[in-house]
Amino acid sequence: MTSLADSLRADITAINEDRQLSMFGHVSRFDGQMIECGGFPANIGSLCSVETDDEQPAIAEVIGFDKGNNLLSLHKFGARIRVGARVTLADDGAMVPVGDGLLGRVTDALGNPLDGGPTPRLEERWPLMGREINPLTRKSVDTPLDVGVRAINSLLTVGKGQRIGIIAGSGVGKSVLLGMMTRFAAADIVVVGMIGERGREVGDFTKTVFEGESKFRTAIVAVPADRSPLLRIRGAERATAIAEYYRDKGKDVLLIMDSLTRVAHARREIGLALGEQPTSKGYPPSVVSMIPRMIERTGSGAAGQGTITSIYTVLADGDDANDPVVDSARAILDGHLLLSRQQTQMGIYPAIDIPASVSRVMNDIVDDKQSESARQFRRLVSLYMENRDLILMGGYAPGQDSELDLAVNLWPKLMQHIQQLGGEKADFGASRNALVKLMGG
Repeated sequence: MTSLADSLRADITAINEDRQLSMFGHVSRFDGQMIECGGFPANIGSLCSVETDDEQPAIAEVIGFDKGNNLLSLHKFGARIRVGARVTLADDGAMVPVGDGLLGRVTDALGNPLDGGPTPRLEERWPLMGREINPLTRKSVDTPLDVGVRAINSLLTVGKGQRIGIIAGSGVGKSVLLGMMTRFAAADIVVVGMIGERGREVGDFTKTVFEGESKFRTAIVAVPADRSPLLRIRGAERATAIAEYYRDKGKDVLLIMDSLTRVAHARREIGLALGEQPTSKGYPPSVVSMIPRMIERTGSGAAGQGTITSIYTVLADGDDANDPVVDSARAILDGHLLLSRQQTQMGIYPAIDIPASVSRVMNDIVDDKQSESARQFRRLVSLYMENRDLILMGGYAPGQDSELDLAVNLWPKLMQHIQQLGGEKADFGASRNALVKLMGG
């Protein structure tokens, strides 16, 4: 006589077998990048294998549904797919492998190695879209993070668990500044997401960052500009997931995302392909909701967990600091560093525009003497830059404004304090003391 338990097990086995048999469909429409196929049970983000005329199947990702059919987008361009080709569910895409095998390695959005080494052996898994943290249980940002850059340490101090943006146009030294922070920051783990960048820049950045001991605490996820928009988005989510995994282990993590704008561009491509209505500068609503969701995954963890200090580069197209992506990011971040093209033309690197930059947590994590010195430094730089043209034309006469006189006299030392070579490290204590001494503290 068959027991109830045996009967239930048989029923469950039959259901699973039927479900496995139904995990495929056939292509009914293909327009070069988008695929529509017969519906089968799959979540948004699921990865599917698509038959091609080549030996290797193509990988496509479920991005939506329409009238009972599944809508997918290919990860690679130029796949030879015919109408009627079989589409099979390969992975629900919800979890990604993580572990120490990623340290010192460069992987792509799917975890495949790009550095010529073997596939990393990873024992643990983490949700690609992260795990929510109750905002009331998050630890406060109360400890400075030494990033190894004098201007940031002393004038725009970053705290452990802070989210900050680097707003910059093209060619103003953004990559060099990121490389300095990656190598010099006093973080347990550094995770770098290079999303939508030039392939040459990915290679050069990796060679620079992997020099010395910093290699063994750094994991790089690289998705160059020629990859599909879905891979760019998945690469950004995967880099964030790796950082979350280490935060859960109690580590202080530095997450560098270069760049948030390229991720937004990728989301715009997918949103428009799905028929979303474009709004400001062609960005659909899904972009506006994606930016805060991704940024809010970082920050301080709950009690017993570590922190994720996140730095996002935000490209100001045409040096427009009011671009929709810049505006959305600036509203949710805990501060921003604006890189100035004018300072680049003056040969001042890193080209941080001190008066236009802000760290919203600095006053809570530094002593009063440093805070007052930073305010005075900012005021003198702003005053000099406002009168620079007048000074260069010879219209400035000493003695009319004592504060302007001080700014003019201290200008070479002010710029010397900001400037720093790419291979030079400036620790937090020395940076703070140099600022206080310069301001007469």
